[in-house]
Amino acid sequence: MRLIWATRGRTWGFRFLRTGGLANPLEVYEEAFIGLDGAPLAFTQRAATLAVRFPDPEQRKDRAGRVIPHEFVVLAPDHLRFADYESARDELWHEVEEEYASTWDQPDALSELDHRCGDLRSRCGRASSTRSTPGDC
Repeated sequence: MRLIWATRGRTWGFRFLRTGGLANPLEVYEEAFIGLDGAPLAFTQRAATLAVRFPDPEQRKDRAGRVIPHEFVVLAPDHLRFADYESARDELWHEVEEEYASTWDQPDALSELDHRCGDLRSRCGRASSTRSTPGDC
């Protein structure tokens, strides 16, 4: 399944842990989640994407005590395989659960994209303390 996955860990900010094979997943991510700011749950189908957001199923929290959200953009043609929020959440979580369990509490869990480009806020040339999504730039 081709997907973009953005989340944060205990001590590290939002990162793309999966990029769907895209060189620049940020644009696709932002378009998929447009209009969904602040909603803790999301299931929004668009022409070529499905945006899904849910809180960590194990209620893991970052060092500030916030439950960690997971945000996915499922890319075409896979975006049509989910009929509802629950089935998307369950299958997407199953897809990444072990990977996240081994990464979330690591002090510097950088994805392959982050190693090439730096984390999302540093790529922008500034830090942002007011926004909390990978689209902070």
